[in-house]
Amino acid sequence: MPAHPAFTSGQLQALCDVLGDTVAGLTGSEIGRLLSACGIADPNPSLSKRLRLFEALQARQAQDRCGNAVLDLIQRAMAPVSYRDRTGVFDTRRYAMNEILAFAGMQLGEDGELRASEKATTLSQAQERAGHLRNELRRRAVHSDVLQFCRVELLQKNYFHAVLEATKSVAEKIRRKSGLLGDGESLVEAAFGKGSGPYPLLAFNTLQTASEQMEHAGLIKLLKGAIGTFRNPTAHAPKISWVVNERDALETLTLLSMLHRRLDEATPTRPSGQQP
Repeated sequence: MPAHPAFTSGQLQALCDVLGDTVAGLTGSEIGRLLSACGIADPNPSLSKRLRLFEALQARQAQDRCGNAVLDLIQRAMAPVSYRDRTGVFDTRRYAMNEILAFAGMQLGEDGELRASEKATTLSQAQERAGHLRNELRRRAVHSDVLQFCRVELLQKNYFHAVLEATKSVAEKIRRKSGLLGDGESLVEAAFGKGSGPYPLLAFNTLQTASEQMEHAGLIKLLKGAIGTFRNPTAHAPKISWVVNERDALETLTLLSMLHRRLDEATPTRPSGQQP
């Protein structure tokens, strides 16, 4: 590998903060093995994990006058085979490191390999390099229940399954609030349709005016449309034949976020335990 410029003190410290994180980082023994495998001296193993890594890597950078030893350690630490039963840990750690590596013109791929990339000069650029969609969803304050259902898929930029999992979260909330079973459009109708009674099981508003009744009916159509449009094709069509790009995913997840907020506000119209 050609000599890579040495990382700045701030970049190196940030990388060590990720790798040596108290909760989600490498263990002390893992750090020791990595330093040994890379041929990097480990003069202060009694220090905290972050500081231990930083001092060892900073000293090696000063000796080599380049950042190649740091890159070697990162690549060994992020070898995918070491995460075969911890894919969530790999994805979270890779995303965090890519935000930092972007400032040095590097990116860590899903295969664990480091590659040159356009250097970021601002935090927003670094976040975009690491994962534009996650950053944009945070900016839009997308409902936490949407993100909870598809967090891993977003980190993997797996937009097809992110949309599928997020759509499932809408049906799950309807079941939880209504006490009903079932799925799809029939579930929406059973929970929010009037059926043979004067009122639905759940209502989005007081249903006292024509305007409120029209709003309620419109939201039912949106719920049915979201499930029919986004869940059914993704559930039954192979990924290769139903392409979901980043823009599609962003707009879909934003719509599902709005539906989640309205579902949060929906209230029962009948005594507890009374079914349609």
